[in-house]
Amino acid sequence: MIMRGSLAALVLLCILACGCTTTSLPTVEEDPSPADIADTADVVEANNRFARDLYHALEAEDSNAGQSLFFSPHSISTALALTCEGARGDTADEIRSVLHFPENNTALREGYRALIDDINRGDGAYTLRTANALWAEKTHPFLPGYISVAEDSYGSEVENLDFIHAPDASRLTINRWVEERTEDLIKNLIPAGAITSLTRLVITNAVYFKGTWALQFDESLTAEADFTTLQGETVTIEMMQRTGEDARYTYTETETLQILKMPYEHEGTGSLSMLVLLPNENDITAAEEALGTQELADAIAEMEATRVDVYFPKFSLECDYMLTDTLPAMGMPTAFGPGADFSGLDGTRELFISDVIHKAFVEVNEEGTEAAAATAVVFGKSAAVEEEPVPVFLADHPFVFMIVDGEHDTVLFMGRVADPGAA
Repeated sequence: MIMRGSLAALVLLCILACGCTTTSLPTVEEDPSPADIADTADVVEANNRFARDLYHALEAEDSNAGQSLFFSPHSISTALALTCEGARGDTADEIRSVLHFPENNTALREGYRALIDDINRGDGAYTLRTANALWAEKTHPFLPGYISVAEDSYGSEVENLDFIHAPDASRLTINRWVEERTEDLIKNLIPAGAITSLTRLVITNAVYFKGTWALQFDESLTAEADFTTLQGETVTIEMMQRTGEDARYTYTETETLQILKMPYEHEGTGSLSMLVLLPNENDITAAEEALGTQELADAIAEMEATRVDVYFPKFSLECDYMLTDTLPAMGMPTAFGPGADFSGLDGTRELFISDVIHKAFVEVNEEGTEAAAATAVVFGKSAAVEEEPVPVFLADHPFVFMIVDGEHDTVLFMGRVADPGAA
């Protein structure tokens, strides 16, 4: 039984391109130690490498062909870090490999502790927060050491639920927690049937962001415009615009891409921005193939503040993913079957992952951006829970975008928009 107890764009793209360690330093009330800086850098590097890998895994799936993508690598990797803490042997090795986690447990824990604290410390100009929780079957004996790590290093809330006798009521309790921490943007994260009497543990993460553009768009200038989708169809969308002498952005271009950074207002030391990779032609692969290349890192290094006439679509996306097939295909199959070793959770090898569920929402308008995401890792005891059909948001658009915490250069949100008029 569990008992209750108490993120420079250059460096970011270098991480995506080379897997090198960021050298940006977090600014906190007390100067961080060199060890804390290194640990945070390890976690940031792992998150950004996983962001690139998962993006390519999702865009390669047949079910996502021609559709919009949007997800939070931060949310998924945090929930899986908590999962990895309970894994042992091959199960742990596979999770660490897919998520690029540091081998040193202390580095993983201290890195997440510092990153979560920095994200949640707040800024007067934008809202950014993240939260974790463990939901445990009240009669199942989980190891006190695992609970302490979850609480102390990941700031997890810990709650006991009656999965055996009230699985659906337990599901609704978890979903309400997610709704509350995402301002009701992520609803019904865990679908009916995903929690059963065989469920023993659910790990959840929620992340929420709301920010206003440093250079807002004039709503009166937004007008209908033609937009060519990936399939070559012409649709009518609402196009925002920011032009004139005041339209100064950090910008560069390559033979195949235009690269634009649109910053959000901030008051403290943290800085958030949207980084947009827009192909010169209607071919999203130019942007997708640039992810993880030295050429892109070099281009970002050459970005300069300059006047840019910006025309950008209003859009909103709501995407959800059952990652139960995606993650095994990426290299961590053992965790999803009877051969899983999660003895770090309860001292037994009875538990395995039955579902990894992720939902994400983003709305971009003249004022700014609101985004939220949540992840649930569901552990079953002897039989996998049958997957429920999941609705898919259908849209097409030729650019990749990321919402980035500039202080730590970690990718909070990432996606592509396939058709902003179809949201």
